[in-house]
Amino acid sequence: MEQVIYRKQSNSVYHCHYHIVIVTKYRKKIFNAGVYGFFKKRLGEIHEHYPQIEFIEQNHDKDHIHLLVSIPPKMSVGSVVRIIKSNTARDLKKTYPFLKKCYFGTESVWSDGYFVSTVGINEAVIQRYIEHQGREDMGQAWLELK
Repeated sequence: MEQVIYRKQSNSVYHCHYHIVIVTKYRKKIFNAGVYGFFKKRLGEIHEHYPQIEFIEQNHDKDHIHLLVSIPPKMSVGSVVRIIKSNTARDLKKTYPFLKKCYFGTESVWSDGYFVSTVGINEAVIQRYIEHQGREDMGQAWLELK
């Protein structure tokens, strides 16, 4: 049985998960275990500076990254992608000199665009939640998926 975790801020309660795919510039196959490990470490540092951005799951192929990210409603997905791209590109090029050769004349290792899709709660859970309004505890922060 899965549970949906709602996050709280001073003025909102939310569950905003996004599937984000970021592609390398020119689809160059730059990710191996070492480069990806370094990238994951940088994601941890981004979370330390922006604790409201939570990286729930990450994975990669040789030329792109998949992320499952919780982003608060006060931040746009585009601004979070910009934070990820700018912080990781700079450090990746500094740490791995071969990337300077691959991307000579450009600051980034990332393609200009990105893919994003929302990841929501299934409709049956929302319907059940609405049906049970008034019978649930006030301040409830968990929904059970059945």
